[in-house]
Amino acid sequence: MLPCSPHHRSLRRPSTTIGYLYLLLFSLLSTTSTSCSNGSCQLLEACAAATDCGPGLYCGNCPVSGKTQPVCTRGQAVIPTSVVNGLPFNKYTWLVTHNSFSIVDAPPLPGVQRLTFYNQEDTVTNQLRNGVRGLMLDMYDFENDVWLCHSFRGQCYNFTAFQPAINTMMEVEAFLSENPAEIVTIIIEDYVHTTKGLTALFAKAGLDKYWFPVSKMPRKGDDWPTVTEMVQDNHRLIVFTSDATKEAQEGVAYQWKYMVENESGDPGVKPGSCPKRKESKALTSKSASLFFQNYFPTYPVETEACKEHSTPLQAMVGTCYRAAGRMPNFLAVNFYMRSDGGGVFDAVDRMNGPTLCGCSTLAACQAGAPFGSCKNVSVPARSPAINNAGSFTGSVQFANSASALSSTNRIIAFLFYLPLMAFWL
Repeated sequence: MLPCSPHHRSLRRPSTTIGYLYLLLFSLLSTTSTSCSNGSCQLLEACAAATDCGPGLYCGNCPVSGKTQPVCTRGQAVIPTSVVNGLPFNKYTWLVTHNSFSIVDAPPLPGVQRLTFYNQEDTVTNQLRNGVRGLMLDMYDFENDVWLCHSFRGQCYNFTAFQPAINTMMEVEAFLSENPAEIVTIIIEDYVHTTKGLTALFAKAGLDKYWFPVSKMPRKGDDWPTVTEMVQDNHRLIVFTSDATKEAQEGVAYQWKYMVENESGDPGVKPGSCPKRKESKALTSKSASLFFQNYFPTYPVETEACKEHSTPLQAMVGTCYRAAGRMPNFLAVNFYMRSDGGGVFDAVDRMNGPTLCGCSTLAACQAGAPFGSCKNVSVPARSPAINNAGSFTGSVQFANSASALSSTNRIIAFLFYLPLMAFWL
């Protein structure tokens, strides 16, 4: 062995010092990256994987807003009836998915390239498990059946078709069967002309046993039955159609007889403006007891949704509240899970709070307490108050290609639809 000379020691000291510095830096980085993990990370805390975040949260970011660091983001709703129960149905605000069936990565028909826009990223079953309580579905006659189709001019084509509607209806039936205290609303953009086509569809799926009868719907702006009464009577499926003839023919409620609605698409997201949809009565009308708010742009873009579901959403809710003089009962969105933190779930909490308990948010409500008796939530909770009875265990599943949908496909879809925008429905 060579003797350890002072020269050798002088050469080794910098190397040893650098090694210690690297170890120290690694230790600091390790401490930072593992400050929370394995389900212990709370809302807005940095994360590296979905498993880092607590219940009701997923790990995501919002690059379009300059927020590239992944953080734990809300992915589930707190069902309002799990906090304040027993009020009329029209006192609550419910989360709705626009074109619930138009799911990224949904397989096209064999040998056909689908050309359409997509609006959601997970299955209808998962949407319901994550707290969605309203489904917007476009139904058409296609291949001698009723299909879900994202099309135009009232015609379904093989390149705009998704699947037979019975598949989605059976998902709804399974959810209602498994969750006997839950109520689901379906809003149909209706192009079904087959005689009794809707009646047969719902009966085949076993949904007729949950049907809320048109005869019990208030016609003069009165309160609906309480959610408790609806559950007791098993009237837990409310269905509306855009076809006025179906109410007399099939007992399916004509949508704009019972609700007012703001304009959809770009007019519905224009800051400071909340115009009514042309088919709807005035938003201030007292003859309809439900208010449906659309909040989604004409052209859906997944990567933009996280920004749309932040401050602009809160502002638009306020705008529509002032325009109608009441809180919306339904909030319809694209890509419902995408946000930079609380997103649509926080918005719905803030819509329910003032109406249900006189508080700024549902999180401040206290079950059984007098109206206006609120918990102190001046400091926002680090994670949503997930209630096991109301939020369920649906995973927050983004489709594999959701954020990588090619620009080529977007261009093809845009060029295809450009001449048809005058007929877009």
